[in-house]
Amino acid sequence: MEIRPLIPLLIAAGILLGGNGVQGTLIALRGAYEGFSPTAIGLTGTAYFGGFLLSCLVITRILNAVGHIRTFAALSAMAAASTLLLAMIVEPATWILLRFIAGFCFAGLFTTIESWLNSGVRNNNRGRMLALYRIIDILAVTGAQFFIPLFSATGFTIFAVITLMVMLSVVPVSLADRSAPKPPETVRFDLKTIWLLSPLACIGCVAIGATNSAFRLIGPLYAEEIGLSVTDVATFMSAGIIGGAVLQYPFGYISDRYDRRIVLMFVSAGAVFAGMFITFIAGTSPFMNYLGIFVFGAFALPLYSLSAAHANDHAKPDQFVLVAAGLFFFFALGGMIGPFLSSAIVELYGASGLFAFTSVVHTLLIIVALLRMQARGPVPEEDRKGFRPLLRTSAQNFKLSLGARTENGSTTDKPSDK
Repeated sequence: MEIRPLIPLLIAAGILLGGNGVQGTLIALRGAYEGFSPTAIGLTGTAYFGGFLLSCLVITRILNAVGHIRTFAALSAMAAASTLLLAMIVEPATWILLRFIAGFCFAGLFTTIESWLNSGVRNNNRGRMLALYRIIDILAVTGAQFFIPLFSATGFTIFAVITLMVMLSVVPVSLADRSAPKPPETVRFDLKTIWLLSPLACIGCVAIGATNSAFRLIGPLYAEEIGLSVTDVATFMSAGIIGGAVLQYPFGYISDRYDRRIVLMFVSAGAVFAGMFITFIAGTSPFMNYLGIFVFGAFALPLYSLSAAHANDHAKPDQFVLVAAGLFFFFALGGMIGPFLSSAIVELYGASGLFAFTSVVHTLLIIVALLRMQARGPVPEEDRKGFRPLLRTSAQNFKLSLGARTENGSTTDKPSDK
């Protein structure tokens, strides 16, 4: 089957990824403008990941019950309504509730699209599909950041634009290939098994969820507090996201040849130094902050992929999807913790506290890795599973990546190529 029939789904994914990405930045900027405390803004991030986590637990049941198109339409309507209500009811408790709903909806929407893509491609073009999906992810999220300076964060228009993006994503889905995609398998959770496979990966995903969510959701607040303009804030966030893409493959290549725990410690150390650079050296200079956040993203964002690869080194082929779902659970737990803790630190100590927080967390991750190296030896190189750069953390997207690997025979676990 050619990729061409799935282009409408990729267009819908790009629209949604852009709308969701800009909404996270907007919440921080608009909340500060409306006088919300940093802690209140952080709680909106915690609520978002709470909804995201709940959705991942129930979305496969919904898809099996009503199908992909109806699920997508219902969740899109809810996500659009929650976005409009953010502009209509400007009050912290309401925003926290609405962001919970948004997290539930967007997690379900991404899972629906990724499940549809997974069922619509064969193994001989799955790799191209995955690469295209990653490119759309990066371009959509970084490009959409500039909607904020274009339409202003202080009025109603930007919320209307995001709402339009969410609603317009229904159009390509409705016009996509009319064949009914196979519903995804219900992902079971066995956290004890995942923990026994790799305590380091589990702890790492909590830490990475905390730091990455703090950057994505509180980073705009940091940029605004040091005096960057709205356009500079958009550039700041885009630089970090782009940085997170450039070193995924180099770090993966190295980790396939050496003990992944050593690579994970090295990359964590890079994130620590980048965070300290932003905290103590960058000051209020836009260029220095762009440089710092680019390096921070380059080291901090690939850590999830490295942790997942380390866990899969200890997993059997039939445990890969279980591991992906379980690690996402730990990542989401960290995502709930990070925005709240980092925003509280920013409220107490100022903007510089954000990247001091991330540096502390990454330092703790290095310590845990050192302790685990004392407890268990390295995985032999011939037994290491191929590294997969995961720019998104959906178990369905992991299955896309897993299927792509079957082309070179690196795994025996073959997902559906229907």
